[in-house]
Amino acid sequence: MKLRALLFGLLALIVASFWSLDLQWAGFFSPTAAASMGRFVAEFWPPDVSPGFLARLLPAAWETLAMSALGTLLAAGLGLLIALPAAGGGLGRTGARALLNALRAIPELVWAALLIILAGLGPFAGTLALAVHTAGVLGRLFADALENAPPLAATTLRQQGAGAVQVFAYATLPTVLPQLLSYTLYRWENNIRAAAVLGVVGAGGLGQMLAFHMGLFHMNKTASVLAAMLLLVALVDGLSVWTRRALTR
Repeated sequence: MKLRALLFGLLALIVASFWSLDLQWAGFFSPTAAASMGRFVAEFWPPDVSPGFLARLLPAAWETLAMSALGTLLAAGLGLLIALPAAGGGLGRTGARALLNALRAIPELVWAALLIILAGLGPFAGTLALAVHTAGVLGRLFADALENAPPLAATTLRQQGAGAVQVFAYATLPTVLPQLLSYTLYRWENNIRAAAVLGVVGAGGLGQMLAFHMGLFHMNKTASVLAAMLLLVALVDGLSVWTRRALTR
């Protein structure tokens, strides 16, 4: 009964969304819109592959990759620290989960805009923005994984007189570690995209180049930046998939 009510509520929300939004489907699929989009896309060709531009593009791509990797690593550590009380009980659980909700409720772009005031323009603010937001996401996932961990190993160690730290280090953590690593790698995939977007607000990397060249209508340079983003995302995605498969063997 509860499931039916939930599905009915979701269906009603979807119908209300279509009814309340002014969706211009006829104009979107019109020949005029298609022709305008075709002309716009044609301006991207050919991409700029001149040595001078590539000499600026490659360091920006590395900066974006470094921001995503370091931000994810910091987030995993911070998220695990907050997940420990969030997976427990009492006021500690309530406070930790409220903190995780607050961290992930604020988008990366907003965190970047706030942290730029403290850290200044550049990749440092972008890395911190990724770390703070992702800590909220990973912390919630980590907490749920710790709560749902099979209790047999932990119970056995407790019966042998092991303390809480020993139970966590030798029973709970080894059980959930593949799942925690999988979550972390998945968020790294997301953060490589987010890091590219954060440059739009001055956080460095490919996003900053994208905002600059799109603003000046340098469409061939914009195409090269977009291609670098796609290549970087594909590289990280492939590495992440390979690592997750290796962990599950």
